[in-house]
Amino acid sequence: MPLEKLFEQLPETYTVADRELVQRAYRVAEEAHREQKRHSGEPYITHCISVASILAELKVPPEVIAAGLLHDTVEDTTVTLADIRRDFGDTVKILVDGVTKLTHLPRVSRGDQHAEKNENGDEEPISEPALLGRKEDIVSETLRKTFLAMGDDVRVMFIKLADRLHNMRTLSHMPDHKRKRIAQETLDIFAPLANRLGIWQIKWELEDLGFRYTNPEKYKEIAELLTEKRPDREAQLEVIKDNLVKLLEKNNIKAEVSGRPKHIYSIFKKMQKKDKAFDMVRDVRAVRLIVPDVPACYAALGVIHTTWRPIPGEFDDYIAAPKDNFYQSLHTAVIYDDKRPVEVQIRTHEMHLNAEYGIAAHWRYKEGTKHSDKNYENRINALRSMMEWRSDVNDAAEFVESMRSDVFQDRVYIFTPRGDIIDLPAGSTPIDFAYHVHTDIGHCCRGARVNGKLVPLYQELKTGDQVEILTAKRGAPSRDWLNPNLGLVKTSRAKAKIKVWFKKQEDEQNLAQGRDTLEKELLRLGIKEINFEKMARDLGHKNPDEMFISLGNGDLSVSRIVKQFSQQEEASDIFEVNPSSAPANSTNAIEVVGLKGMLSSMARCCNPMPGDQVVGFITRGRGATIHRQDCPNILQTRDRERLLQVRWGHVERTYPVPIKIKAYDRQGLVSDISNLLSDENINIADVKVNVNRSMADLRLVIEVKDLTQLSRVLTRIENLPNVMEAHRTNPG
Repeated sequence: MPLEKLFEQLPETYTVADRELVQRAYRVAEEAHREQKRHSGEPYITHCISVASILAELKVPPEVIAAGLLHDTVEDTTVTLADIRRDFGDTVKILVDGVTKLTHLPRVSRGDQHAEKNENGDEEPISEPALLGRKEDIVSETLRKTFLAMGDDVRVMFIKLADRLHNMRTLSHMPDHKRKRIAQETLDIFAPLANRLGIWQIKWELEDLGFRYTNPEKYKEIAELLTEKRPDREAQLEVIKDNLVKLLEKNNIKAEVSGRPKHIYSIFKKMQKKDKAFDMVRDVRAVRLIVPDVPACYAALGVIHTTWRPIPGEFDDYIAAPKDNFYQSLHTAVIYDDKRPVEVQIRTHEMHLNAEYGIAAHWRYKEGTKHSDKNYENRINALRSMMEWRSDVNDAAEFVESMRSDVFQDRVYIFTPRGDIIDLPAGSTPIDFAYHVHTDIGHCCRGARVNGKLVPLYQELKTGDQVEILTAKRGAPSRDWLNPNLGLVKTSRAKAKIKVWFKKQEDEQNLAQGRDTLEKELLRLGIKEINFEKMARDLGHKNPDEMFISLGNGDLSVSRIVKQFSQQEEASDIFEVNPSSAPANSTNAIEVVGLKGMLSSMARCCNPMPGDQVVGFITRGRGATIHRQDCPNILQTRDRERLLQVRWGHVERTYPVPIKIKAYDRQGLVSDISNLLSDENINIADVKVNVNRSMADLRLVIEVKDLTQLSRVLTRIENLPNVMEAHRTNPG
């Protein structure tokens, strides 16, 4: 985009000094990025100008435009933050610093087209699949630090969103191996962030672009189907709009009536949510009415409902009860004259600005009013309140998941016994509610009544529920509350408070508890040996004792260790394979080192599965048979020359794993276990039940994907009534 076009987009309210600031920022950015190119071959400065242009559409202050032009200079060029402070002042420096993303970490999460170079100046290809887990950790850490910076100044969020939007618009120029990852990150993090800020214009475009690259077949299918009947749909909309204008004028209601555009990703989500075929979603016409004031909104609604029959369950009053991102409108759907539905949105001009531009609408008012300032302040305070836990969460993967669950997810509104309303993320449980009311109530929580009835602590709360917490006089949280497999606590706020409590316990107690917890889990999973020194280092700890303490105080979860163990064994030296020797379209989950495409099968004597340490044994006429390294048959073999180095591949499949369940016999026990496994989409390959004096001994062979799934399933089984223990049986 030429610089001249950017200057045409700058708000009319900009003074000569404001425009001069933008001009100076451009000159510095152009000089700094002069030798840099994007993957498209364009000069890198085109990206900086495009980011500034997106910000100009939001009517942001000139310092934000300047920071948008300079947002990559500190990370990618010789320009320093001190240079920016000297030339542009503290405000621009703070904004650029907030956007600058981890100079010393690989740029795996930037989402840009900056050609990454290695020490020889060559473009750096993506790492081997064996390093995928480490890459995911770096991505999460990048996002965590980015959001920590953004949370301090909402203007940084706007620059980051503009940066991501332009990179998504030009994602086709990126290498194939990066497109899907960047697009998925956009759908998971940045589109929800735009929604939380209420910026509809950016939200829907990020969603459509993200969907285009994560699910290209479905995107193309919906786009083509939309195009087929567009002329007919547009003609119908014109008739509907004309009739609405006449109807409202007849009732002395002034209104601007327009068609409401359909977006591909929202259509896809509606098809999923309402389980409707595309034809039913496509044929819904949508219009928007913009009226002078709130009374006119309800007057227009009354006229429309009087003229056409409203569809039950399709009316929402977001004026009386705004969404958590402060969105306000009336939503309804009616059966039109042709017996087909029409969706209608009704809002005021101010509501429309807030709906389209969210927090940025504050800057679009020609004159700052007390009302707009108060609205802006309320939005900022609400956002900061939802992110107040962010500095307490140090684990990167947990932080990103917390952003998804606490900040970006829908909300529910719960009543206390006194009638106060508590705002929580959807999916919250009574324990989350208790910690939101008061930390001590959370610590002492032992039960809950929802709408007068006792409920389990894992029950998800719904809007309108009245919750009473039952407490003990002297209580403490349970470590089970932090077990994600149990689903007892969902919000990061509650998790952080529970972890603080455990951190106050003595390190020796936590060390012993952590070691005991891990050893029991490894025994249950049938893992006999593990390199604790390497595991501790891979998880960011100095030594195993520090890792055990983190496990004991709740900072580290057993499931995280199990996941890391699988990745560690996959990436270990013994399993490394030359990329050229790996089959391109292997249908096996095992790769034999140095022998491309060798046939392999799983040994039935020890039933290996992903995450196990494995070895291949050449079997005459059947290729390589894969055994666990601790399999008795392998340990006793004398034909050592027939052993092969092997590694797990990345094709998802299931593996038969024998497990043993010990329980007090009761009616429905086997049925409950079967239903639980069905809920996890796990097949039962074999089952044997032996009952002796009210004790049940169950031997099952279940088909699981990996150790993480096995760990989760065993935990869930052990929490069924009457079950004493569940564990994997060892070979031999």
